[in-house]
Parts: sequence; structure tokens; C-alpha cells
Amino acid sequence: MRQRLRTAAGLVAAVLPAVALVVVAAPTAAAAPNFQVPFTCGTTVTAATFSGHRPANSVDFQKPGITGMPVLASAAGTVSRVDNEGATSYGRWIEINHGGGYRTRYAHLSVQQVSVGQKVARGKQIGRAGATGGVTGPHLHYEQLVNGVARKVVLNGRAVPYYGHTSFTSRNNCGGGGNPYTPREVCGSGYSVIDSHAFGSAGRVYLLYNAGNKRNCVVTLKSTALGRKTAVSAHLQVKGGTKATDSGRYGYYAGPVSRAAPSKCVRWGGSIGSRSYTSPYEHCG
Repeated sequence: MRQRLRTAAGLVAAVLPAVALVVVAAPTAAAAPNFQVPFTCGTTVTAATFSGHRPANSVDFQKPGITGMPVLASAAGTVSRVDNEGATSYGRWIEINHGGGYRTRYAHLSVQQVSVGQKVARGKQIGRAGATGGVTGPHLHYEQLVNGVARKVVLNGRAVPYYGHTSFTSRNNCGGGGNPYTPREVCGSGYSVIDSHAFGSAGRVYLLYNAGNKRNCVVTLKSTALGRKTAVSAHLQVKGGTKATDSGRYGYYAGPVSRAAPSKCVRWGGSIGSRSYTSPYEHCG
């Protein structure tokens, strides 16, 4: 097949071979890391989003006295940029490459504490918040980018609302090997831990009780291989009843498994990988 080349001067007599059109698909991102609030465990900050922000999907973390507060990596990765733009733009800022097309940026820092090429775990302190660059007040400017484009921010599985001011409490590096979840958070309001069993450094299974509704709850939290799906289970059996189990390949925890047990004993336990535990009937009534 041949095609003629047309120019502004008219039809050119020469002919050229047809050129096949090759469509190259845009790169796609892998599954997103479980990004966490970039402050120490238990810190409550306001996530501010507003029209006209650049990039549009950025978040400004605000809190009275934020200057000097430790800023943590919101997911594991490799530091890809450490820059200082003086009194303009981002000021002192850091970028972390999390793989799979995902990066995060932390700007207006007062102090930078990492270097390019450094590998950081989630919860690693990378700097301190401040007011460098083109700002009117101290805050932490934060971005989540996918293949170079800022996306709407998600923190611990919760989407930040656009546009407004929303409180977020950090679960970043809250102990338990860095697992962002807690037993009470998994089981729900009103539950308290009454017993637990450790699987070495791999994690721990917890038994909780809610005095208000007389229910027990079991959850197994991992401490290693966080975010990677591995074999985990949690189980609970009220004496005289059938055994209830949640078992699968999970990134952070198995459960919750909850049953009513007024005035009855329970047998509980779980597993992580090849390690397992089952209690005798106990915690009666």
C-alpha cells in the first residue's frame, strides 16, 4: 500500500510507503502501598484540601505548633530527591520512590534528615515540619503521585475529602512491628484486650471483650511482611457452639471474629504462617 504526501503547495508526485501506527500503552501503576499519615503515632493533624492548590490533589497538614514536628515516611521506599528551593516554591523538600509508579513528596520542611538513594522504612523520620519556601505559615505540604501525576490522597485506606479540613490521627509506626492497625481498631468501639499470644517476631493474636454487648472478638496482627499477603488466621469458639474462623492471605491482619458469650467460656487463637495457637476454654463469664 502507498500513500501520497500532501503539502500546502499541493499534491507531491512522490509516493511514500505507508507507515504502520503503533500504539504504546501508558504505564500502569501497581497496587498502591498502604500510605500512612506522615507524623508520629497518635498525632492528630488537619488535612486541608482546597481549590486552586498546586498540584490540585495536594494536602496541607496543619496543626498548632507544627514547626519542628518529626515528619515520617508514609510508606517504605528509596529517597529519590532532596532539594532546597530557598524562599520560593517547596522550600526544603523530599521525594520518596515507593516503586510501582508511586512517589510521595514532603515540602516546606525546616530540616531534611535523609539523602538521595537512602532506603527508608515506613515510619522512618525523614525531616521536620516548618515554613520554608513560598508559604504564609508553617505546615507540611504532602503529595501522592502515580506515574508523575498527583492523585487524590489516601491515608490508611481512608480517602482524604476534597475540598475541606478533615482530622486524621496517625497510625504510622504504632508498634507491633509497624503494623498500622490496632486490635481495638479492628474489633471496633467498646472492645478491650483481655489476653494475647505472641508468634515470636511474626505477630500476635489478641482476645478482646466488649462489656456492653457481652461479645468476644479475636484478631491476629502481623509484625513482619506487612502489606504482603501471607497466611494468617483468627478463630473463636464459644463453649457448646461451633468454631468461627477467618483464614486467608492478608497483608496486615486476620479477623475480626466475634461471638456473643454471656456467662460462657471461650476457646480462641490463630496463626501466622506455620505458627499457630489455640487456648483451652477460658475467660468464662
